[in-house]
Amino acid sequence: MSDPNLSSFIWSVADLLRGDYKQSEYGKVILPFTVLRRLDCVLESTKPAVLAELAKRTAAKVNPEPFLLRKAGQLFYNTSPLDLKKLMGDQDHIGENLRAYMQAFSPAVRDIFESFEFHIQIDRLQKASLLYLVTEKFANIDLHPAAVSNNQMGAVFEELIRKFAELSNETAGEHFTPRDAIRLMVNLLFIEDDDALTKPGVVRSLYDPTAGTGGMLSVAGEHLASLNPGARLVMYGQELNPESYAICKADMLIKGQDIANIIFGNTLSNDGLLGKLFDYMLSNPPFGVEWKKIEKEIRKEFAEQGFNGRFGPGLPRVSDGSLLFLLHLISKMRPAKDGGSRFGIVLNGSPLFTGGAGSGESEIRRYVLENDLVEAIIGLPTDMFYNTGISTYIWIVSNRKPEARRGKVQLIDASSFWQKMRKSLGSKRKELSPEHIEEITRIFGNFKNVKKDGVPISRIFKNEDFGYRTITVERPERDAKGKIVLGTKGKGKDKPLPDSSLRDTENVPLNEDVERYFKREVLPHASDAWIDHEKTEVGYEIPFNRHFYVFQPPRPLSEIDAELKGVTDRILEMIGGLSK
Repeated sequence: MSDPNLSSFIWSVADLLRGDYKQSEYGKVILPFTVLRRLDCVLESTKPAVLAELAKRTAAKVNPEPFLLRKAGQLFYNTSPLDLKKLMGDQDHIGENLRAYMQAFSPAVRDIFESFEFHIQIDRLQKASLLYLVTEKFANIDLHPAAVSNNQMGAVFEELIRKFAELSNETAGEHFTPRDAIRLMVNLLFIEDDDALTKPGVVRSLYDPTAGTGGMLSVAGEHLASLNPGARLVMYGQELNPESYAICKADMLIKGQDIANIIFGNTLSNDGLLGKLFDYMLSNPPFGVEWKKIEKEIRKEFAEQGFNGRFGPGLPRVSDGSLLFLLHLISKMRPAKDGGSRFGIVLNGSPLFTGGAGSGESEIRRYVLENDLVEAIIGLPTDMFYNTGISTYIWIVSNRKPEARRGKVQLIDASSFWQKMRKSLGSKRKELSPEHIEEITRIFGNFKNVKKDGVPISRIFKNEDFGYRTITVERPERDAKGKIVLGTKGKGKDKPLPDSSLRDTENVPLNEDVERYFKREVLPHASDAWIDHEKTEVGYEIPFNRHFYVFQPPRPLSEIDAELKGVTDRILEMIGGLSK
């Protein structure tokens, strides 16, 4: 069954719930039942062998768990003789039998359903006389891996979550990222390591601190498997939303991952993988979300641990925590001497330029650029994500840059690389085709200045090109007669007193001499000015769009005049018609 048909069939369960459940509550039933049926189908073929093994080991008074896992061929099992189809045979006892079946899963699976708070929905469905009908509906869906691949199953979960998020006015994009964006990020992440990743038996770790339903982890795993079927990617993640966390765990479980590596909770205020370092990382943190609720914990770590913690370089304004995730990922990088790390993170435009010299944002940019961590920033098309139409950017960050990239940053304007979707999904109206992904990856890999139809789409800069000094320009205070007022004490004695109302600042590029700039740009307009060097601050910003701006000369005046005359003539003609 194809994805759209499968998800619409699952969605038809909503017809049963209508009246007893609000639309915004449908997901509380449909999501856990979908997971339950998937696990039910995965274990179906090994169920007899597991039950026989259980009887054998119980009789021998031996802990059966390792033997049951081996027989199940998965990292989970179920010891009940029941399954969803067998539950249909006893309508009067559906509630207690379903609970007994759930309790017979191994502990890791029970945790998934506890995160869904599934027991509450079982009680509620039973009171509404809907439990048997809903269970029957799911028992008749074929979710066997032979019929629905892991990839298809992930897509179904994502579509269902998106629909439920729309119904409950939640932000769907906080829970998952479009697959085309993930594929591009994964390509960019692995391209420089293709040789290393194709070696036999290679093992690498991948981490997503905003794991959602696990889409980034899954696509990365699929990509590495296509490069090297013998490679192993050990996946780690943390997720704040309980339902997304439950689905991510279920997905990882079926893929053979150790789901003890998937942690529930807020990554910024409570790092669930403290001290862990990773080879690769991917993240699509929520855009422009304030961190006021966790401000106390963040500021405490900043004050007490400084650079020994995650946020030493600085703190962004409370209204946008995006750069906190960037710093968190940097703290998870392996030291370069141990092989280093690379990561990709999706951010909106604000982290590129918000905040002047000395601000938290500028200091964070200064840290990543002066430490030569940014490999590239790729500008994506608008309308790429489910929950926003704004411009977005992929940052590729590494502490093991190839020699050619050292001291440099590549900016790629991929905003023109898109095709219109057949059907919009939320705010997502555009998508990257496989050809677009391949071309952007190639442009990144070639690491050259590139023009397309005469317009730049890839530019290489030195790290310091994004730095500047903010100098404070003072001018003297004057008395009523226009005479300069001199100081009478301290360091300023017999020197001109600055007039704060005339004070100004100038941003001087780091690669330019300040005094030369001052003489050229300031003194011709204010010959009595001077620089207060004690107030000079270094700042960094990445004015992405400015670097790709192409001047379009205005049309000839004669053409504009002719157009205006044509419009005027039509208006006069219309007025004339009204007066008849």
